[in-house]
Amino acid sequence: MNFFAIQTTKVTEETPEISIVIPCLNEVRTIAVCVEKARLAFDNLQMSGEIVVADNGSRDGSIEAAEKAGARVVQVSASGYGAAIQGGVAASKGAFIIMGDADDSYNFLEIKPFIDSWKAGSEFVMGNRFMGGIEKDAMPFLHRYLGNPVLSFIGRLFFQNQFGDFHCGMRGFSKEAFDKMKLTTAGMEFASEMVVKASLLNLPSAEVPVRLYKDGRGRPPHLNTWTDGWRHLRFLLLFSPRWLFFYPGLTFFFLGLLFSSLLLRSVIPFQSIRLDVSTLLYSNGLVLVGSQMIAFYIMSQAFARREGLSIQSGISLDWFQLERGLIVAGIFMLFGFWLSFSALHYWEMQNFGPLNPQIVLRKVIPAVTSILLGFQVATFSFFMSFLQIRKS
Repeated sequence: MNFFAIQTTKVTEETPEISIVIPCLNEVRTIAVCVEKARLAFDNLQMSGEIVVADNGSRDGSIEAAEKAGARVVQVSASGYGAAIQGGVAASKGAFIIMGDADDSYNFLEIKPFIDSWKAGSEFVMGNRFMGGIEKDAMPFLHRYLGNPVLSFIGRLFFQNQFGDFHCGMRGFSKEAFDKMKLTTAGMEFASEMVVKASLLNLPSAEVPVRLYKDGRGRPPHLNTWTDGWRHLRFLLLFSPRWLFFYPGLTFFFLGLLFSSLLLRSVIPFQSIRLDVSTLLYSNGLVLVGSQMIAFYIMSQAFARREGLSIQSGISLDWFQLERGLIVAGIFMLFGFWLSFSALHYWEMQNFGPLNPQIVLRKVIPAVTSILLGFQVATFSFFMSFLQIRKS
């Protein structure tokens, strides 16, 4: 990614084994403590390492404090947590990189499990605060009991991994793995993107306990509970078209088809009410919505393959041909026109007079639905063909 500009203010000559990258925005109260802990960790482990502080526009003396403590500072012009991390990683030299926040909520003296996992063969190592322990008042109530557990559960469900804490700010990865992930987001959703891409790429991964401490920043956090929570959820949905489009679409389609089939035959009594042609109309609407969502799922797969995007894998598209799609569309439309003429014939038999809606609508509603499905399949087929045109 080249959306950030980097200016290095201090450079070391040696090639380190480990790089610690710390994103920073106005953390003068804690940045020096974090750097000192990281330096002491390298001494304790007897490993060569560097500390890279990716500054995102601090105006409170954080840069000077970080440099004085022994860090190499890179200034990242693009704003955002993800942009800062990417800038810091791009400037780092270590084969293995550990990232952690600048507010002293993570103790860099405790990085040994990350390095051990890397040496054991893991290219991506996630921290888990729920396994390692959360100090009192270190995490807001909503984050601890709603936001993190729910989003982490969705992430595990969508992307079939075992990470229990999608948003832990301390994690490690090899430089090679980071390049493979091709991360793009600049905001807080970067944390989710990294886990999702690691899962999609099937990177050798591990999870280690991490303790979360009460931060020492003395100011409100950069994280916005609801805005950033939505950005994380949005990202998970966009990178999982199977759950965004396919599963809901399939459910709508078959529920609509089931109720439509039953209501075409007769009224469905349900306790003291009777489901009739009004319910048939809604059922057919479910069929249309479901089929459209399935079409969006297939088109998203085709678009991702065309653009080389890493999203959740889906069905093979080798089966698709424009001509096949047009044949299916023609069958739907012919069936709809046949039902329409049947309804017209029934009206003719009534001398074009008043009609019994319970009879005629059982023909008209599925007729309109079938014609609309035909048009949908035809337009979908042409658009799919457009997506499959190879770029020169």
